[in-house]
Amino acid sequence: MLNQVKAYDGNPITEVHIVGGVHPKLDLNFFGELLSDIRAHRPELHIKAFTAVELDYMFRKAKMTAIEGMQFLKEKGLGSIPGGGAEIFAPEIREKICADKCNADRWLEIHEATHKVGLKSNATMLYGHIESIEHRIDHMKRLRDLQDKTGGFQTFIPLKFRNMDNDMDDVVESTLQEDLKVYAIARIYLDNFDHIKAYWPMIGRSTAQLTQSFGVDDVDGTIDDSTKIYSMAGAEEQTPALSTNQLIDLITQAGRIPVERDTLYNVI
Repeated sequence: MLNQVKAYDGNPITEVHIVGGVHPKLDLNFFGELLSDIRAHRPELHIKAFTAVELDYMFRKAKMTAIEGMQFLKEKGLGSIPGGGAEIFAPEIREKICADKCNADRWLEIHEATHKVGLKSNATMLYGHIESIEHRIDHMKRLRDLQDKTGGFQTFIPLKFRNMDNDMDDVVESTLQEDLKVYAIARIYLDNFDHIKAYWPMIGRSTAQLTQSFGVDDVDGTIDDSTKIYSMAGAEEQTPALSTNQLIDLITQAGRIPVERDTLYNVI
């Protein structure tokens, strides 16, 4: 894993993003050492790593509380955590689409612990499959309530369900009109979130441009073809990579002003 980071030595990257799955032979100490090695090799990099699903497994295996586990990883070099694994919080939907993942209460508990140790996190929602509008609002309400409590979420990222090569390939994907409604409602309802992100590798560049007129103020970064899981599921971008100039054009063509930020939304 460290070799993947070393492959970018000499390149002006600002963040390393680490997510994977739950590996039965790898534990909290292994990942702690990985964070330490990355920080020692390239201390200026911000490390955003591990979904709540992965963290839940690590902490249970280490017999640590969420607070203890997050403090341990923070001391090893963790800078923030992504929002993956949230899917839809409603238990009746979660049981059908991701029964093997930690439940909503545990996901929220781990993010609350992240905020309590002084780290930021992101939040996601997988929409456009078998959930109802009520399920989406319930999902956002739980995020909104935790944000009122901790203020630790940075951005909300709606993730469009893609139906290729998975067990729900019979589900018709949401329309562009529905996608834009999700972004607009999220921006209105999640008034205590500073940012709404459109993840362009999943929805495509043209749709990402449109979302900037529906509440989105963040279209993520240059990525460099590292999100193949979305390509495999049928995402618009099969080779997700943009140059800085291409990203600037995507924003300016939508009538917006491009601003470079770091992982913690400080303006560069």
